[in-house]
Formats: sequence, structure tokens, C-alpha cells
Amino acid sequence: MMMSLSVAFVCLVSFLFTSVFMALGEKRGLDREKCSPYECGFEPIGSARSSFSIRFFLVAVLFVVFDVEVVLLMPFAFMFYHGKSVLGVLSCMVFLFILFVGLFHECREGSLEWVNQ
Repeated sequence: MMMSLSVAFVCLVSFLFTSVFMALGEKRGLDREKCSPYECGFEPIGSARSSFSIRFFLVAVLFVVFDVEVVLLMPFAFMFYHGKSVLGVLSCMVFLFILFVGLFHECREGSLEWVNQ
């Protein structure tokens, strides 16, 4: 009974928050800056199919990979805090070894250099 009340309370609160934020997010009028493709204040110049440096894309992908790495390392931090197991430490070391091999390969390949020498 208590569990179903908790679930109902969480559903009610989430519905209320969603309703309030959707009501607050309604557009009151058309804003010229919000209707432009870029909200940074610059006027769009050129077509949408203009070329850009592939290095920017590569750095963005590498950021996503290492951002996911941080998320995957969080359970290891909790494991070390609550108690160490041999299997947990070994799996953490294997995971970090694979990541460092990938980082070493990217450095050797020159993927992390923004400007060519």
C-alpha cells in the first residue's frame, strides 16, 4: 500500500512539474532572434550546406566518447568506496587500459592536434 502511494505521489508531482513548465514555456509572441536559425546574434551567411572542418566533428565525437567514459567510471568510484572486490578492480583496470590504448592511438595518429604543424 505504501509503495503504491509513493508511486502515485511521484507521478502526480511529475505531472504537475510538466504542466507548469509547459505553460511557462509557451511563446508569448514571435521574437526575431528566436525565429532565426542561430540564436547567437550573428546573421546566417551562406547556405546551410557550407563545409566545415572535419577536425571539429572529430573532436566532438572524441568528447562524447570520453564523456561516456566518465559516466561508466562512476560505478567504480562507488565500488571503491563501499568495498573492493578483486573482480571489480580487475574489470576497472581492463576498462581503463582499453581507454588508454585508444587515447594513445589518437595521440599518435594526430587526431587530438587542432592545427597541423
